[in-house]
Amino acid sequence: MVKDCSTDTVAQAVREYEGVTRKRAIGDMVRSLRIESPDVVASFGEDAAVIRHNGEDALLLAADGIWSKLMEADPFWAGYCAVLVNVHDIAAMGGKPVAMVDILSVTNDTIRDDVTRGMVAASAQFGVPIVGGHLHPETPYSVVDVAILGTARMDQIIFSDTAEEGDRVVAAIDLDGRVHPSCCFNWDSVTMKPAEVVRAQIRVMEELGKERLVTAGKDISNPGVIGTLGMLLEVSEKGAVVDLEAIPRPDLSALDLSFEQWVRMYPGMGFILTVKEENVEEVCRRFAGVGITAAPIGEVNGSRRLTVRYLGRETQVFDLDQDGIMQIFTEGDVCRR
Repeated sequence: MVKDCSTDTVAQAVREYEGVTRKRAIGDMVRSLRIESPDVVASFGEDAAVIRHNGEDALLLAADGIWSKLMEADPFWAGYCAVLVNVHDIAAMGGKPVAMVDILSVTNDTIRDDVTRGMVAASAQFGVPIVGGHLHPETPYSVVDVAILGTARMDQIIFSDTAEEGDRVVAAIDLDGRVHPSCCFNWDSVTMKPAEVVRAQIRVMEELGKERLVTAGKDISNPGVIGTLGMLLEVSEKGAVVDLEAIPRPDLSALDLSFEQWVRMYPGMGFILTVKEENVEEVCRRFAGVGITAAPIGEVNGSRRLTVRYLGRETQVFDLDQDGIMQIFTEGDVCRR
């Protein structure tokens, strides 16, 4: 049982978490940037853009920048995460990561070397090379950004905007890890693992896409498991009720972690999926086979509200119709064409 858990407290903690509130700046920028192209199948609102390559295959393109707080705390971990989050983005789409480029701005050579070591460590571990980029030396700030290219067959892509009413919500998280010493909201389950383990974990999403075992999915990112689900529901124009007791978690007491902190953490390996009832057991089995704990935690509905439930009490976290997390789309707009 989750100890000392209040639905009101959890809902407020997630709703006001900086990892969630910072997403709200996306909407205005996206609306100014968006230009239609016949070759772009999906773009804003997805973990990676889907670009038609030929009749059967697609290119997946994504980019991520690392939060300045993390860069200031631990440049090595920032470099590692810059690669990690990009690999996650391609995996979340059911794709295979191919190669990356980086843009690095640094105030001094020490930070440059630490960030580079982090990127190289993750690149080697996941088997995804860094093939180019750009360096800004001696800048008044330090920032690392990475872009990634991936591939997938058109018929195996896992989109974010395709959740359906009645789907089960499945959370999949590698619980074999630690709170990273440089960031209390990072759950590190990757740096200590052999390359073959993390690569197998990434491949599971590709297999689920090929066999069409999920209806929608995202990697769990800075907003945490509940916040990331909210982003998926927002672009799917759906809602859900989540059972807090069902969310996979390590021994929080032993780690001296509150439940509110756990649900806001960025996991080293984690995905949120929507799955037809008849496929839930098989999806969870696939994740278990690579050391990831997966469990159904709720159900998708048509309310456009995300609600959390515990011991019979329910509290609304987001009204996605009135106050979306990203607010990317105007009325009638969509992720895909």
